[in-house]
Amino acid sequence: MIRVLIADDQALLRGSFRLLIDSEDDLTVVGEAGDGREAVALARTEAPDVVLMDVRMPEMDGITATGQIAGGTRVLILTTFDLDEYVYAALRAGASGFMLKDAPPDDLLKAIRVVASGETLLAPTVTTRLIAEFVQRPLQQAFRGLDTLTDREREVLTLVAHGLSNAELSAQLKVSPGTVKTHIGRLLAKLNARDRAQLVIAAYEAGLVTPRSANRPP
Repeated sequence: MIRVLIADDQALLRGSFRLLIDSEDDLTVVGEAGDGREAVALARTEAPDVVLMDVRMPEMDGITATGQIAGGTRVLILTTFDLDEYVYAALRAGASGFMLKDAPPDDLLKAIRVVASGETLLAPTVTTRLIAEFVQRPLQQAFRGLDTLTDREREVLTLVAHGLSNAELSAQLKVSPGTVKTHIGRLLAKLNARDRAQLVIAAYEAGLVTPRSANRPP
């Protein structure tokens, strides 16, 4: 059972998400928060697997809350195109992915399961626009260790930045899922990255992937 916490300042939207999520056999809502501070408190007491996090909330915004929650709990940012800059900051804070609030219900359910499984959810149509606008800004986080990566690890990092899942990496590289996990683990350790979302940021900031190349299949 995947335990979900909903953080949004709109009660009607929280209620809609709860009805949708609780209708699934493998998902359950363990709490609702109307602001970031409450989300942090509930995340600590309820230990959800995934937090659906709005960005603009009173008391504490979703980015700050994400920075305090991310780690053991996965954070899925709910956003609109108008919040691109906030989403990029949230990914830096440790969010595991993001999706649009007007996405179809089935996509939201799939996103929760993907994030809960340890994958990173970065919709290409949103990510490309996001990176195109902010990748040229002064770095807020320098990923050390890029010069220690092997050619194979750089290849894996590039594919991760294209949004490939572990299964897709396995097929693309013609290696076992276990080998893929080993590569990902080494990348996380060498770059001191929190999760796959930060690996994507590292790949962009290292110039391994550009907004233009991200539009093309790897």
